[in-house]
Amino acid sequence: MAIVRVALANLQVPATPEESVLLARQGIHEAARLGAEVICFPECYVPGYRWRGASSHKPDANFLSRAWGEVGAAARAAGITVILGTERLTEHGLQISACVFNPDGTVAGWQDKCQLDPSEEEIYPAFGEQRTVFTAGPLTFGIVICHEGWRYPETVRWAVRRGAQVVFHPHAHVAEPGSYRPTSFADPKNSFHEKAVLCRAAENTCYFASVNAASEGSGTTSAIAGPDGSLICFQPYGQVGILVADLELDLATGLLASRCRTSPL
Repeated sequence: MAIVRVALANLQVPATPEESVLLARQGIHEAARLGAEVICFPECYVPGYRWRGASSHKPDANFLSRAWGEVGAAARAAGITVILGTERLTEHGLQISACVFNPDGTVAGWQDKCQLDPSEEEIYPAFGEQRTVFTAGPLTFGIVICHEGWRYPETVRWAVRRGAQVVFHPHAHVAEPGSYRPTSFADPKNSFHEKAVLCRAAENTCYFASVNAASEGSGTTSAIAGPDGSLICFQPYGQVGILVADLELDLATGLLASRCRTSPL
């Protein structure tokens, strides 16, 4: 039975783009020290998510290129697969994306966000059109980014029907004024978001690994759900750290995803 240790980078929200790279490098080395073979970062962790209504840095292709080079070098030094929540400038405009680095530091590919939240459209004018699955040793995985994983189950099903045992879910979520502040995962008093983590796993018979940054009062935290929809582990709310779990890949059969008679993606 193949067992893969994965890590979720539940790190603090970076104050600057430069700090985001430093924290990412530190997180990569810590995950490797803990024995993880794959680490996933939150949505747009480098250079930092552009919160609506907040002042923000201008998109900088040169900075991003240097940042990816440093993250690739850290992946190579640690010998670990890295899923970096980031953004990139393309001919379509500024896109939310995830860059996957191989353990030798090379870029395995990109997964652009294919479904934007309506509030993001004025900040990120472009979104992706293609989905991809990736491999890391015996592990096949997909990536769905924030809104598309919460609200569009077919994005997860697409990856599982193509062999993904784990679907990683980088997202960005901070407290809003007057919002509920949970202390237990999927609290009935909380929003639907954490219940969706359990649903995405159970309805596809896969692992679903959702990762957020640590911030005071956030309504969601990093967590991993098993193929039966049970909660494997979650990071205490607002607590900085690397969440690690050993996943038995044989349990992720994809059975329920394979039985879906229609596949819109």
